[in-house]
Amino acid sequence: MPTEKLSEREFELVNIIGAQLAANQRDLSRHMDLSLGAINMLLRRLIAKGYIRIEQLNKRKVKYLLTPKGFSQKMHKSIKYTLKTIYSIGLIKKHLKKILSRFYTDGCRTFFILGESDLALLVEAVFLEIPLKNCYVSRITEMPQEEIDGIILVCKEKLPENSNNIHNTVAVLRELAKAQHLPSRDI
Repeated sequence: MPTEKLSEREFELVNIIGAQLAANQRDLSRHMDLSLGAINMLLRRLIAKGYIRIEQLNKRKVKYLLTPKGFSQKMHKSIKYTLKTIYSIGLIKKHLKKILSRFYTDGCRTFFILGESDLALLVEAVFLEIPLKNCYVSRITEMPQEEIDGIILVCKEKLPENSNNIHNTVAVLRELAKAQHLPSRDI
């Protein structure tokens, strides 16, 4: 018998039950921001599909547990998500290498990474991976007030307000978005 696919909400509920983050339907309702009726319906569906079971603790209290099938589904989706994330990071790094190499080819040798996000860490890691000779790379936490020699790689979602005054500012997220057709792969 083929494995039934879980909806996003069903999978979210399986994860919450698997992590034991909620003690009852009311907790599940708050955790998922769904009505008690919707939670009840999802629970009944998951019980019927064999992903969770109920353990009666007393007359009024029950405990929701993952079945081996539920645990297996949770692990399978987690592995799939992890592999997809690793693949996506690889694509982003590949694109960052092209962007940074283009600036290097155009003569830039001084780079400032603005931000403290995961993207900033990724940009820094890419600089370590590509062989750019005589390059200076530094992390900064604030936008300089005046023009500086080099390129400021902004690794934030919102550009700092005074970034329009500085001509050598590059919004890394925008540059990545320009790489229009990043191939997607279903893992």
